[in-house]
Amino acid sequence: MQASDFKSDQYVRFCPGCGDHAICMALQKAMAQIGIPTHEVAVISGIGCSSRMPHYLNTYGFNTIHGRGGAVATGVKTSHPELTVWQMSGDGDCFAIGGNHFIHEIRRNVDLNVCVFNNRIYGLTKGQYSPTSPKGFVSKSSPFGTVERPFIPAQLVLGARGTFFARTLDVDMPTTVDCMVAAQQHKGCSIVECLVNCVIFNNGTHAWIADREQRAEHSIILKHGQKMLFGKENDKGLAVEIDPVTFVPKIIVVPADDPRVLVHDAHQADTTLHRMLALMGQEDHELPIALGVIREVEAETYDQAVNKQIADVRASSKAKTFDELTATLESWEM
Repeated sequence: MQASDFKSDQYVRFCPGCGDHAICMALQKAMAQIGIPTHEVAVISGIGCSSRMPHYLNTYGFNTIHGRGGAVATGVKTSHPELTVWQMSGDGDCFAIGGNHFIHEIRRNVDLNVCVFNNRIYGLTKGQYSPTSPKGFVSKSSPFGTVERPFIPAQLVLGARGTFFARTLDVDMPTTVDCMVAAQQHKGCSIVECLVNCVIFNNGTHAWIADREQRAEHSIILKHGQKMLFGKENDKGLAVEIDPVTFVPKIIVVPADDPRVLVHDAHQADTTLHRMLALMGQEDHELPIALGVIREVEAETYDQAVNKQIADVRASSKAKTFDELTATLESWEM
C-alpha cells in the first residue's frame, strides 16, 4: 500500500507551517507501512486542530465532541475488536476536558493507538494557555503569565499504568513513522506524544530541540536493545548515578565509551527508569529530551477481557437466545 491510499479528497486546513501537517503525513506513511486495508481502520477524534485528522484520512472516521474521543474510541474498539482504531487529540482536548477519559482508557489498556499533539497552547480557539503550557506562560487567557504547573504527559501515562509510551517531534519524520508503526503493533493502549509547533499562537515552543543544529545535542532517540548515545558525534551517553546522601538515583551524561552507559530496555516491567527517561528535559534543558519508544510492555487488553467474558458467560448459560432468556424470568398474565 502507498501513503496516497490513506489520503482523503479533503483540503487540509492546517495553517501553513503547522506541525500537524507533518504528523498527518507520517500517519499516512505509517498506515501504508503497516498495510491494514483502509476499510479496517477507524480514526476517532475530539475537538481541536489535531482533531480534524479524520477528515484527512481515507478511513472510517468520527469527529466527536470536545474531550470525548477516548470514550467513543473505547466503544468502537470494544464493539468491533477487528478494527484498528486510532484516536487523535491535542493537549487541551486530551488533558483538560478529556483528561478523565484519557487516564481510564490507559488504565483499562484498551487496544487503541492514541496520538496526542502537544503544542502547549489552545490553537483552534485562538491562543489560550493549555494544561501543558509552562508556568509563567503569557497568553490571551493568562496576560500576566499562568500560575499553574503544567502536566507532563508521560507522568499521566505511567501513573495510569500505561503499557506503551513514545514521544516524537514534528520535524523528525523517520522517528515519527517508527513510533506510529510500533504503536499499532503493540497490543494495548499506545500513547504517542507528538511535539508539534503552532506557528500562529506558540511559534518555537519546541525550538530548543526542533532546530536542526541543536537537535543532536538536546535530544536522544531511544531504541530497544541499543546503547543510549547522543550528540552530533554520538560521543555522549546516559548513565544512572546514586546520590550518596539522599540515595536518590539520577541520570547523568558520561562519555560514550564509559562502561556505565545504559542499554535501553523498553520491555522492563518496572517503571523507574522509564519515568526517569521520560522526564528528562521537561523542567530544564540540562539533559536531552527522550524521543522514540520509551516503554512497551505486555498486558491483557480491555477489549480482549470484555469479549472473553462475554464468550464465557454465553458458553455457561442455559439460555442461548433472547426468547430463552425471557422464559427464565418471572412472568405473569393480566
